[in-house]
Amino acid sequence: MGTTLQGLAPVIDTRARVLILGSFPSTASLAAQQYYAHPQNQFWRILGAVIDQPLKEMDYADRIVAVQAAGIAIWDVFASCERAGSLDTAIRDAVPNPLAELQESAPALRRICFNGRMAARRIREVEAMGFEALVLPSTSPAHAGMTFEEKLARWRAALQA
Repeated sequence: MGTTLQGLAPVIDTRARVLILGSFPSTASLAAQQYYAHPQNQFWRILGAVIDQPLKEMDYADRIVAVQAAGIAIWDVFASCERAGSLDTAIRDAVPNPLAELQESAPALRRICFNGRMAARRIREVEAMGFEALVLPSTSPAHAGMTFEEKLARWRAALQA
């Protein structure tokens, strides 16, 4: 088939209490080597509203510092895959990230929030590891069935609880 794409390294440190797991970086994110780099993705706008920081306006390095200071980690469920375009439905031959390693690198981690349904396919595995797991509405521009305010309310409830 196509080329195997490699995902991004986790954004995580020992302060992480909550991990946000996406499925796999978009084409734009892989090109920029930044999580949620597609300008239409609402991730940084939503997360910024939740932690009361202007993340969307910050440069990427400052976003990461602010997110980690808030006790939030970011990663994806897949380490690599084959995919034409950026849609989750196009993901093939995915190799999972080693989520079990998180218990060592982030001892304070208690909750894992999945950014969308594709990522949530690993929910049972995460629950079996003893984490609280929540599925949140995708911040992707492809998920247009919910308003920004509705998504924000769900994300705020999950990340602030």
